[in-house]
Amino acid sequence: MRRKQEAANNPETAEKKTDVKKEIMSWIFYILFVVVLTYLIIHFVGQRTMVDGRSMENTLHDGDNLIVEKLSYRFSDPKRFDIIVFPPHCSPHEYYIKRIIGLPGETVQIDEDGNIYINGEILEENYGKEVIERAGDAAEPITLGDDEYFVLGDNRNNSKDSRYQDEVGNVRRSEITGRAWVRIWPLSDIGVLKHQ
Repeated sequence: MRRKQEAANNPETAEKKTDVKKEIMSWIFYILFVVVLTYLIIHFVGQRTMVDGRSMENTLHDGDNLIVEKLSYRFSDPKRFDIIVFPPHCSPHEYYIKRIIGLPGETVQIDEDGNIYINGEILEENYGKEVIERAGDAAEPITLGDDEYFVLGDNRNNSKDSRYQDEVGNVRRSEITGRAWVRIWPLSDIGVLKHQ
């Protein structure tokens, strides 16, 4: 009994217990900080995504790993030719990567020769891998709403995109997850992606 009282009154033992408690609290705080910081970065700054499929060839390839940045569209509007990531209407749990072609309020049409027209004028661009064979719903003029974008894959004849209103359709601003920013894999192709 006497030894227990001596140990309880011993300042060194009490100090060791306090140090252990401080250490545990420090680790708990550190882990919580890392979890919260990771959550904020993934939801508001950027995240890693992998290209699955060939719809963006020759710009992006199946298996490419990208960082999608989410900050720029909080301060500015998406621009024509930006490569964006979004969940399509047909499959809201997947994410598609496509290039913006038509901007809000514009009218987009694709003729039988595969030319893209914006507001009746031919669009000068060189992103398409080949001439468009199927205009889809864009064979007739598609007028975009105030918050809608018309997107195409660069591999125009192997892409589900805004030409197919039942599958993908026009992309609303609120649906855009972010802008493809940097390719981080494969190592031979690491670098910032060219949009314009």
